[in-house]
Amino acid sequence: MTTRTPTQRRRFLRHFAMGGVAASAGSLLPLRAMAHGFEADDLQSDELRSLAHFPHRHKVSFEHGVASGDPLARKVIIWTRVTSERGGIVPVKWEMALDAAFRRVVRAGIALTDGRKDHTVKVDVSGLKPDTVYHYRFAVGHTASPAGRTRTLPVGSVAQVKLAVFTCSNFPAGYFHAYREAAKLEGIHAAVHLGDYIYEYGRDGYASTDAAALGREVLPAGELLTLDDYRQRYAQYHTDADLQAVHAAMPFINVWDDHEIANDTWKDGAENHDPATEGEFTVRRAAALQAFHEWLPIRTPDPRRPQQINRSFAFGNLLALHMLDTRVIARDQQMEYANYFGSDGSFDVQRFAADLADTDRQLLGAEQLLWLQDQLAASGATWQMLGQQVLMGRMNIPAPLVLGQISFSAYSALLYKAQTVPATLTPQEQFILAQPAIPYNLDAWDGYAMARETVLAMARGLNKNLVVLAGDTHNAWASDLEDYQGNAVGVEFAVASVSSPGLEEYFPTENPLAVAAGLEAIIGPLKYANTGDRGYMVVTATPGECRCDWRYVSTVKAEEYTTLAGKSLRTLPGAAQRRLMAV
Repeated sequence: MTTRTPTQRRRFLRHFAMGGVAASAGSLLPLRAMAHGFEADDLQSDELRSLAHFPHRHKVSFEHGVASGDPLARKVIIWTRVTSERGGIVPVKWEMALDAAFRRVVRAGIALTDGRKDHTVKVDVSGLKPDTVYHYRFAVGHTASPAGRTRTLPVGSVAQVKLAVFTCSNFPAGYFHAYREAAKLEGIHAAVHLGDYIYEYGRDGYASTDAAALGREVLPAGELLTLDDYRQRYAQYHTDADLQAVHAAMPFINVWDDHEIANDTWKDGAENHDPATEGEFTVRRAAALQAFHEWLPIRTPDPRRPQQINRSFAFGNLLALHMLDTRVIARDQQMEYANYFGSDGSFDVQRFAADLADTDRQLLGAEQLLWLQDQLAASGATWQMLGQQVLMGRMNIPAPLVLGQISFSAYSALLYKAQTVPATLTPQEQFILAQPAIPYNLDAWDGYAMARETVLAMARGLNKNLVVLAGDTHNAWASDLEDYQGNAVGVEFAVASVSSPGLEEYFPTENPLAVAAGLEAIIGPLKYANTGDRGYMVVTATPGECRCDWRYVSTVKAEEYTTLAGKSLRTLPGAAQRRLMAV
C-alpha cells in the first residue's frame, strides 16, 4: 500500500472536498470527527469540514448489515460493508452513542474503504468506558446503515458474565433460527463463534440437498478457491436477516475452524484440497484468511501474520477467555483409520496406539502453547475459559461402532443381551463386545492425545478452574476433562450447530435420543449428548459456578419453528469440584 506524506494526504482530502469521491455527513457527524486511518496532525479543520459535508455522488447501500467484535474494556471493533455502484474509494462516516437515538454521541469519525478491502469498513473505536452498552452506525452521504448495539468488557469485581456460543452456520443446510433467537437475549456480554462461520463447498456439496427448495443455494456456485470466491460467499451469508440481527445485537468474538478454508484443514493442507487440480494450498489459504479478516469484526493481533488469531479477553476478575487456533498455525495432519488396516482386514492396534502417543504431534504448536501458559499464569480470574474449535473431551467408542461394523441400536441390543443373558452370546457377538474403544473423531483432540495432556497438565499445575468451549461436530456434548491419571482438571461445553446436520444424518434409521443415551452410557467422561437438534449455548459465569444452558430450535428446514429447552449443567470452582453436575 502506498504511503502518503502529510502534504499528499492533505491534497488527497482536498480532492474529496473538490468533488472526487467525497462524503456528506448531513446531520450525522459532529465536526470534531476525525478521519480514521490518517494522523490527526495531518488534517486541517477546513479539510475535515469539507470532507464531512460534500455530497457523495454515487448511489451506495449497506446490504450486509453492521457488526461489532473483539470487545475490550475501552475498545471495540465496529464493522460494515458499503455497496457502491461505481466502486473506488468511499469515505464512510461512523458514530457511536450512549443511546439508540444517537443524541449522546461520544465517538465519531471517517473511515476510507475501497476494493482492496472489498469495501468493508473496520474501525477500532477507543476511549470507551468499561462495561457500557453503546450504539453505532455508519453513513455515506445521506444513506445510513442500520444501527448496531455493542458492549465493552467489565473490569474489577464482576458478579456475572453471560456469553452466547455458536458454531457451524451452514447457509444451504437450513435457516439460521439459532441466530434469530440469540439476538433476542438480554444481558449478553458477547457472542463467541467457534468457527465454520461459512462453508467452502459448491452447490453440489455437503448439506445442500434442500438448498434449492429453501432458496439458499450458495454463491458462487462452485467451491471456494480464490479471494473473490471467499468474498462472495461471505457477502451472501451477510445478507441473511438472522445473521444480521445477531451481529447487530451483540459483539462477536470469532475464531475460524476448517470450513473457512477447506474441510479438515491442517497446517500444510486439507482433506478437501487437491493441489493437482486446485493449486497451491498456501495460495488458497491466504485468500481465505484475507476474506475472514475483511468480513468479520476481528482485531488482527499482528497484520503481518494473519494466520495468528489467538488472543485473550478479560472480563474483570471473573472470567478470562483465551481464543485458540487449532487449525492453521501448527496442526499436524490428521491420522486416518484406513492407514491401520492390514491386507487381511485386521486393525493394527499397536501401531495405531504408538502413533497416537507420539509426543511430537502438534495441535497448538510450541509458540501458541507458551502464549497460553503465560496467559493462564498471569490471570487471576476465577474461570479460565478456552474458546476453540474441536472436542477436547475423550470420546472413545467401541471400535465396531467407529468403523461402521455395527449400528448403534444393534450394539445397544448386544450390550443388553450381554447383561441379561450372557450365555446366549454367539462367538461373533463375543468378538464384537471384546473390541477396544477407540477415538470416534481423529480430527479432534482425541487424535492429538499428548497435546491434550500438555494443556490439561498446564491447567492443573497452575491450579486453574478450566472450562473449554468446543464446536465442530454439529452436536451438543458435555464432558468431564480428566488427564490420563484420572485427575479432574475441568469441564467441556460443546455446542450444537446453527444449521449443519448432526449425527442424525449419518444414522438416519437410528433414534437420535437412543444414540445420545447410548453414547452417554458408553463414554465414561461424557455426561450429556444431543445428536439430533440444532441450536446454541448460553454460558453464564458467576463467582460460585459456571453454567451452560443448551437451547435448540425444532427445525432449520422451515421458516416456522419452535424453541426447545435443552440440558443445563454447571461446574463449581476449586480443585475438588471441577466436574459437571446438575443445576
